[in-house]
This record gives sequence, C-alpha cells and structure tokens, in this order.
Amino acid sequence: MAIREIVKHPAPVLQQQCKEVVKFDKKLSKLLDDMYDTMVAADGIGIAAPQIGEAVRVAIVDMGEGQDVIEMVNPIVTATGGSEIEVEGCLSFPDLFGEVERPFFVRIEAQERNGALYELEAEDYEARAILHEIDHLNGVLFDSKIIRVVDPSELEETEEAEIVGESGGGELK
Repeated sequence: MAIREIVKHPAPVLQQQCKEVVKFDKKLSKLLDDMYDTMVAADGIGIAAPQIGEAVRVAIVDMGEGQDVIEMVNPIVTATGGSEIEVEGCLSFPDLFGEVERPFFVRIEAQERNGALYELEAEDYEARAILHEIDHLNGVLFDSKIIRVVDPSELEETEEAEIVGESGGGELK
C-alpha cells in the first residue's frame, strides 16, 4: 500500500471516459488499497482512480462513522430520485468549493475487488459522494456542475457553528 500523488485539474486523465475493469487480480487490489491510503492521507471521503492517474472504472467512498468502505468497480447508476443542493469539494481542485445539485437517492450496481456483483442504495451525502466519484469515471468534473462558488470562509463559519452545536453550546436549526 502506498500514498500516491493526487492528479490536479486540468490533467487530461481527469476528463476522459475510464476503461472497464476486466481483470480482478492483485494489481486491482493494490490499486484499491493505494486509493484508500491516498484518500485518507488527503482527508477525503472519496477518490476515483483517475485522480491518481489510472483511467479505469474504480472508485471508493468512505463515510467513516463505523461504516464499511464502499469499493466500486465498474459502477453503473440504475436509479436516482429527489434532488438537493449542497456544498462539494474535490481532491483534484484543492481550493474550490461550490454548491452542486445532485439526486438525494441513488441505486448502483457495481463489482467488488474479487469481481462479485452487488447492488447498493444510498441517500443524502452518501449518495452525493457516490455520484461525485462515478462522475470522475465518466470524465465529468464537479466544477462543471457548480451553481455557486462558495468561499472557504463560508465553510469555516459552518464548521464553527457545527462544533458549537455538537459541544452543547448552542442548537443548530
């Protein structure tokens, strides 16, 4: 396992359609492990293979909080529903944050690192993270979906309010 360099925009690999994975081997397992280590080191919640220079249909999402890491190999969106606008960031755009509209619900079919098929349903922020990473596999970057750029100082204010709310110093509405 290794921490790899994160590819930054405007690298061409970020804007191309990724190839389907056909070999489920040690190389794929190492790629997934490297992606996880890289994502954690960068303090991200998701990463796609093109973000470490590999143009293959592999992405992961880790919502933390005791949940299993979602490894998606060859993911396909089979259903979406609802809509919400939330702030997103991206490891390939370190200083850019913006409001993006995405479905509230997603259902996907994907494969695990051993090739086994699975289906997954997610809502809210987990659905957003999954869709963001699948967009990467299709060469779609979140900057093309931003409705409003958010200044980092706005994020700091929100984080401070959440910390106050969590510490019992006030209630969030």
